[in-house]
Amino acid sequence: MIIGVLALQGDFDAHRRRLEELGAKVVLVKKPEQLDEIDGLVIPGGESGTFLKLLGNEGFEKLKEFVHAKPTFGTCAGAILLATEVENPKQAGLGALDIGIRRNAYGRQLDSSIREGRFLPGHAGDSPLEMVFIRAPKIERVGAGVEVIATEGADPVAVRQGRAMAATFHPELSEDRPVHQAFLDLVADGKKSSNPWVKRCHPEAAEILAPGEDLPTKSLP
Repeated sequence: MIIGVLALQGDFDAHRRRLEELGAKVVLVKKPEQLDEIDGLVIPGGESGTFLKLLGNEGFEKLKEFVHAKPTFGTCAGAILLATEVENPKQAGLGALDIGIRRNAYGRQLDSSIREGRFLPGHAGDSPLEMVFIRAPKIERVGAGVEVIATEGADPVAVRQGRAMAATFHPELSEDRPVHQAFLDLVADGKKSSNPWVKRCHPEAAEILAPGEDLPTKSLP
């Protein structure tokens, strides 16, 4: 499993460290062509408008193609980029998550805070989770096909839809690892479901294979 971290701005190296601690092979993605070499992508925090400028038209279209085809996890600014609707101000998005999101909804940099939230039952347990909010956006609308997987108070702060996952906080700045593990599990599930041998001959095997494990190749007689 090879995970890319978009390394244009933000604390991408903190994401790299967290993912490597969990056993993933990580590459820092700085060029559009690198997207062809990875199984999943993390889009870190930063400033979403700056991301769009640094990507350019070619990079934006390549990234848009990727997020609709392979697992992608966006945090803070990354969550904004994955949304279908962005406010304060309006901004183009990649449309991978049917959510409405408001930039800087928690206030300025001085209003940054560390809070305690929770994964919902069935998503990495129900234990308290440290959440670091820095100029964080707020998810104000959740589409019918979007699953809320973590909350802080009454607010949804982590969501998932298909191959896309987003968090409005910064899990890379916490010692807690279940958020990154949840993304690695999503990537592993995608690899298993895309294995043609599993699909054709052993549909039940996707339930028993270890993350990232493929069935052995079998020679035809």
